[in-house]
Amino acid sequence: MQNEFLTVPCPRCYKNVIWNEFIPWRPFCSKRCQLIDLGEWVIEDKRIFSKCNKINSDD
Repeated sequence: MQNEFLTVPCPRCYKNVIWNEFIPWRPFCSKRCQLIDLGEWVIEDKRIFSKCNKINSDD
């Protein structure tokens, strides 16, 4: 039986990453890509939109 590994593209740089429990940054290829992505969420370059965008409502 041949060893086959599931690979996924890194969401940041698109480098192929082997998907297993030994890769601590998955789905990212490295700690660097993981931190860049986190930073984009922190400064709100990335966000999840919803139908209700108001945080504080007067209702």
